[in-house]
Amino acid sequence: MLELLINKSRDSSLKILCLGAHSDDIEIGCGATIMKLLQTYSNVELLWVAFSADDITKKEGLKSASLFLEKALNKEIRIHNFRDSFFPYHGSEIKECFEGIKTFNPDLVFTHYRNDLHQDHGLISELTSNTFRNHMILEYEIPKYDGDLGSPHIFSPIDKTLCNQKIKLLIDCFKSQQNKQWFSESTFQAILRLRGIESHSPTGYAEAFYCRKIVINSN
Repeated sequence: MLELLINKSRDSSLKILCLGAHSDDIEIGCGATIMKLLQTYSNVELLWVAFSADDITKKEGLKSASLFLEKALNKEIRIHNFRDSFFPYHGSEIKECFEGIKTFNPDLVFTHYRNDLHQDHGLISELTSNTFRNHMILEYEIPKYDGDLGSPHIFSPIDKTLCNQKIKLLIDCFKSQQNKQWFSESTFQAILRLRGIESHSPTGYAEAFYCRKIVINSN
């Protein structure tokens, strides 16, 4: 269980950093797990950062993030406007953003999977691991055309109510994305169900993550 990795009592303060290349990435990759953590822990401080959005997707992203974080007592949402699909060519500017985020000093970081073949996703994952060397980082997955889904080894069981809520918020908030062949209720349902099968989730559904390194603090 994710709570075992976090290793904090439910009334302890918990600082979570969510990083996504685009305005819908965090929601797709770990949205249900974030809502689950907000239900589990009563004192969460959360910083949510998306790096690419135009005027339309920024508006959609702000609305979506606000709804996903409805139960967060202390939250900040930042959405930048770096050009979609050009992140490697803006690496120094994006790196400067990471330097500004560093002072947040999170207990837990959510970011893109390091083997994600989308160039924007890959850069965000690389900069995350470079910036947060002494933090727990969980890398989420995004289903898409590239066919780069792997074999994750950390699973977060999600109950059906949260699954349905996640999918509804995605479909309702990101109207501009619904012309994309993969952006559909069936896609989001399928990946949640597949990871639920793989983890033998008692609910039948799960979100999945990769973790490069786990340090157990025995103090």
